[in-house]
Order: sequence, then structure tokens, then C-alpha cells
Amino acid sequence: MRSTTYDKLNHLYQEFGGYVSTRKLMEEGFTNRQIAFLINENYLEKVCHGYYWMLQCGHEKPFDYKCIEICLSNPRAVISMASACYYQGIIKREPEPLTIATERTDRSAMKVMFPVKRHYFSSSNFEIGIRRIQTKDGSYNIYNIERALCDIVRLNTQDTSDEFMVEIFDHIKERKEQYERISQYAKLLKVKSLIP
Repeated sequence: MRSTTYDKLNHLYQEFGGYVSTRKLMEEGFTNRQIAFLINENYLEKVCHGYYWMLQCGHEKPFDYKCIEICLSNPRAVISMASACYYQGIIKREPEPLTIATERTDRSAMKVMFPVKRHYFSSSNFEIGIRRIQTKDGSYNIYNIERALCDIVRLNTQDTSDEFMVEIFDHIKERKEQYERISQYAKLLKVKSLIP
């Protein structure tokens, strides 16, 4: 490959420092053939349809790269349940697979390089508790802790008598505002009777 191609790539490393879209690569003059070559030569890693991580940009992938990459694949996806608790520092061990929520009508394919468990929520309660996280590497949607816990209870993915849940709810009960918010969400999501 010509040295000008690598010069263009170095320019992209400086400008983006991590993720880059196919559209941006094309705007910079890269062809599909050159992009395929850069993947084979370990300059680019395809993370989802239309997006790449620049492997030799001098940066490690961020801690929350899975969140960023799932939202590059589907900008409306929301990190949910135990995954939301992990990325907000409530639990210490990363759960597998990454748990996400989308609206019931959203059937878009999300092909990423890690396991994902997808839950479909009705549009009437999908928006409750969404936070938008902006980072230097990208942005993503995540349910706040109160909503994530209500969904864990609602979908029976975790026994509420489990030590993990008891510890979290004890922590929340000490914070009046947060406990009021979880009670409000529990009522909206029809799990009030299941909240300790």
C-alpha cells in the first residue's frame, strides 16, 4: 500500500484516536479494498456494521467499550439490568453477556464481537430512567440504577433475597431520594410488591 495511505491513517489516528466510521474513511479517500487490507493487516478492527476501532492509534479501548460499540451498532439500545449496575460501579464483576434493552418494535440486527442478551420493552415504559453518557470515545444510553434494579426484579433474573440484591437495596434505602425514585419506578413498572 502507498505511503500516502498510511499518512491518511495517521491523520485519522490524530483526529479520532479510536473509533472511526466507514463513511469517514470513505470521505478521507479510502476505498473498500483499502479498508479490507487495513483489517487484514491489523490496522482496523471491525466492531459492528459501519464502524471500526483503529488498532494502532496508540490508545487502549476504554473500560466501557462494549457500551459504546453496542450503541454504535444501534443508537437506541440501552445498557440495562446487571450490566447497567456494573458500569455504574454498583457491582464489581462484569456480568456476561452484556444486557441491553430495545423497544419491542426495534428489530434491527446488532452484530458485535461479544455476547449480548437483548430484552424488548414496550414503548410505554422504555424511556423511564434512561441516562445518556458522553465520553471522549463515544456515547451510549444506560438505565439508571433504580430502573436497572426494577428490571432485574421484574424479569426474575436475580432472586431478590440474594445477597447481591439485599446489599444494593440496603444501600439505596439509606438514600431517601434514590429510594423514593426506585419506589416510583417500581410502581410504574408494576413490581412495587416485589421491592424489599
